[in-house]
Amino acid sequence: MTGLLEIRGLTIDIARDNGPARVVDGIDLTVNEGESLGIVGESGCGKSLTMMSLVGLLPNRIRATGGTARFGGRDLLKLSGRELRRVRGSEIGFIFQDPMTSLNPVIRVGDQIAEALVYQKGMAKPQARARAVELLALVGIPAPEERANAWPHELSGGMRQRVMIAMGLAGSPKLLIADEPTTALDVTIQAQIVDLVRELKDRLKMSVVWITHDLALIAGLADRIAVLYAGTVVEDAPVAAIFDRPTHPYTRALLGSLPTLAGEAMSRLPSIQGTPPEPGRRPPGCPFAPRCGLARASCSETVPRLAALPGDAGHRVACPVALEGAI
Repeated sequence: MTGLLEIRGLTIDIARDNGPARVVDGIDLTVNEGESLGIVGESGCGKSLTMMSLVGLLPNRIRATGGTARFGGRDLLKLSGRELRRVRGSEIGFIFQDPMTSLNPVIRVGDQIAEALVYQKGMAKPQARARAVELLALVGIPAPEERANAWPHELSGGMRQRVMIAMGLAGSPKLLIADEPTTALDVTIQAQIVDLVRELKDRLKMSVVWITHDLALIAGLADRIAVLYAGTVVEDAPVAAIFDRPTHPYTRALLGSLPTLAGEAMSRLPSIQGTPPEPGRRPPGCPFAPRCGLARASCSETVPRLAALPGDAGHRVACPVALEGAI
């Protein structure tokens, strides 16, 4: 498979009065053409910041300070603001987490989609409006002509999320980034959104990055999963390998905390003891070592990097204990 997006050594810092705090530390990720990559991890592990850095959407006082992010032969981290605006939407689409705060409450949803088409594709307003209706139909909104005239508050949460997907697809991007787009939705609507994104990915032949903390949700969508912890990738493998052969202690702990039908009735779910490190207070060595029951003395001395498991080049893990086969 051909690499569409290749991130190498990405670092992101928060500017503070007492010095910068690192929140993303040396992330390596690859998204292949036509592939769905799931990025999972606890809140604050750097999932969203990593993807937002690619299109110049980092909040104030947060910036990418190192590494490369090659997309279409260009390093996105070195593009000017004007160049990024050409990429954003037209080549890389973005679906944000909360459509109610992402949509403009005083502009009709059809006009919001059409505005993106006028800006990105140079369409005339009537042509853009007609295309907006087509996009609403594409994402499964009934009576799209009528819904195009609706205000955001007149739509349900699931409908608003479909509008956000339509906006993300407006520029016909090669890569669609979905940042926890089903968090505020009930499980039935979640399943509908996942099925919709999977169908559109295949129909439009695009790649998808799905950011989530829900491993069960991503199992039905992703081809490959990257597990993040404290701003680093700790495991990267095909989705079947993550669920059948989880290798990093953090991945195993995440999967171990999921409820199953086979468990003992009324038994207490296991949890990961401790808390992730705060930005700027990352421990020496492996960031998961203070919470890991398999940590050795050397784990607090050396920062592990991703390496392929023996005999499986497609399954990479950042844990010397796992690489030695001790898990």
